[in-house]
Amino acid sequence: MFVVTGAGPVGWTVAEQLAAAGHRVRVLTRSGTGPDNPLIEKTAVDVSDLARLGELFRGAKAVFHCIHGSQYSAKVWAEELPGAEEVVLAAAGEAGAVVVFPESLYSYSEPERPMTEKGPREARGGKRGIRTALLAARAASATDTVSVVASDFFGPRVRGAHAGERMVKPVLAEKPLMVIGNAGLPHSFTYVPDLAAAMIRAAQDPALWNRVWHAPTGPALSQRKIAAAFAAAAGVRAPRVAAVRGWVLRTVGMFSAGTRELAETLYQFERPFVMDSNASEAALGLQPTPLKEAAAATVAWWRDQEQ
Repeated sequence: MFVVTGAGPVGWTVAEQLAAAGHRVRVLTRSGTGPDNPLIEKTAVDVSDLARLGELFRGAKAVFHCIHGSQYSAKVWAEELPGAEEVVLAAAGEAGAVVVFPESLYSYSEPERPMTEKGPREARGGKRGIRTALLAARAASATDTVSVVASDFFGPRVRGAHAGERMVKPVLAEKPLMVIGNAGLPHSFTYVPDLAAAMIRAAQDPALWNRVWHAPTGPALSQRKIAAAFAAAAGVRAPRVAAVRGWVLRTVGMFSAGTRELAETLYQFERPFVMDSNASEAALGLQPTPLKEAAAATVAWWRDQEQ
């Protein structure tokens, strides 16, 4: 039996893939939601409840901790994420289960270079520093862990992302597209089903534990090129793409907290932002889904939402 905390795009996809492989899955969320499948049990629970988690983790081979902050805010992340991970690690340790985390590139302190598994993860301040601290706490924990790093998401169920609804919906409507930074620079995008597959594979082999791996991720694309891939999958014209420059976001961020949080990550879009997953692909025995196939699945899911 496996446990998945959270039913966002990552948790949902992990649960679906586990069930498709014939495994029993327990999905834990505040609301009790999750995929519909005879092998998936959905339970409403607060992950801060150590005693309750201890009961629900009992007998689990692995816990996939896929809960994110309730807001895209350094303050909220600092208030919510470390405590939640501490409780999950404690409960999983008692159950003898490895904890598998989806992770971002925020902690990487030399993002101007292609980022590899051996690259430094020492970023400080804001949301980047919080991710650094979370990785350090996992490394220090007595509970076995695996962190699987992904770049910006795309794929079915991905809404609040640079290649989510802000990109796919305008493409399908054949409207102009507005992105941030420089629309022509190479930027790595990770297909969520590939991240889920990597997390599941890493959970199954103790030789892969207590490491940071990279989810299989295809060659870096510009924002303009991934938008064109969605358009080709949809059979529509590639959109006209305009970009909001960094100085504009930084200026607006002086008056808007939400824009200020977004501006904190502008470094990812003002110069090449490339993740190398070759070493992890070899270790995990996985390859990224071809872009044409991934874009088609993404477009198909979005069209289903319109019906």
